[in-house]
Amino acid sequence: MLLGIDHIGLVTDEPSALAPTLAALDMSRVDSGVATGYRVACEFWQPGGRAGQPMIELVSPAGPGSTLDGHLARFGPGLHHIALEVDDLETELDRLHGNGFTIVDREPCAGARSAMLVAFTYLARPAGLLVELVQYDRGPLSEPA
Repeated sequence: MLLGIDHIGLVTDEPSALAPTLAALDMSRVDSGVATGYRVACEFWQPGGRAGQPMIELVSPAGPGSTLDGHLARFGPGLHHIALEVDDLETELDRLHGNGFTIVDREPCAGARSAMLVAFTYLARPAGLLVELVQYDRGPLSEPA
């Protein structure tokens, strides 16, 4: 099931140059990491640092052979993807595939944040939309006190 928008991904080869712009928009960097399987560095920015709000993710190559190299060469910096949090990544991959999405990642991969599992899909027509599905391992729920 779709739980909500996790983040909007912006691709750039100069994330530090965007930091003042995001700060001017009253956003704070709340997390960062590297998605090693994609060779992508990620910074997560949130409006006013308010937890629970959708984030902006700055994605940039983390070295030669990054999955972003081709995108930056063809399109340059800008909007890259929308990420939707789901409660069951594999079920949602199957559902989207049945609704015309192309599965980019056959197997979920480790994301850039702690306990984050991701998989990308693509809808060529009518939107040319890259959608990242995100599932967090939240661990067992605790019993109320």
